[in-house]
Amino acid sequence: MDLHITDVQSLAMIDRQIGNCQLSPAKYEIARQVIYRTADFEYLSLLQFSENSLAQGAAALAAHTSVIVDRPTVQVGIVSMLQKTFGNPIYCCSTLVTRPQQRKTEAAWGLETMAKNHPQAIYVIGQEQTALTTLVELIERKTIQPALVVATPPTFVEQDMKQWLEKSSIPHIYVAGNKGNSIVAATIINSLAELTWQEYGLNLG
Repeated sequence: MDLHITDVQSLAMIDRQIGNCQLSPAKYEIARQVIYRTADFEYLSLLQFSENSLAQGAAALAAHTSVIVDRPTVQVGIVSMLQKTFGNPIYCCSTLVTRPQQRKTEAAWGLETMAKNHPQAIYVIGQEQTALTTLVELIERKTIQPALVVATPPTFVEQDMKQWLEKSSIPHIYVAGNKGNSIVAATIINSLAELTWQEYGLNLG
């Protein structure tokens, strides 16, 4: 990725402020990019990675696995990077033309509909708590088995959905606590895609 001088200076300031870090280099790179996009150092401890999340996520991206997102803001945030790298198809739950069932949000209904055709996709829930709840229910019913789940919705109710991921065998990256948003979700996917692209010895150009 081509960096402007201000990007380099900002990332260097982040590195100096963090100092020594126990995260692996790949996890640290994702965390520092999230901090850079949000100006919030708390994400260093809030980001939670399952043991195999980066390896499984990288393999899925390299295999051109479809990416299902909850909101257009996430789709817009990752489309450029994925087009430059692995060309993964991206589908947005909230923009389906079908009318949601009663008592279901657009994102939740869209995710449930998408899951039928993409049971092993990468699922990125950046903003919609209802979509995360639906995703967990589908995993519990063994309707889907995602290659990777990225969950960063801001949560004030049903926080146990994030905690459920922690106990799950599904590869996952999530934000603990109340914080999170679409920017964080997009940054995680973009950072993982770039790290994977570099690992494959390719050049973004």
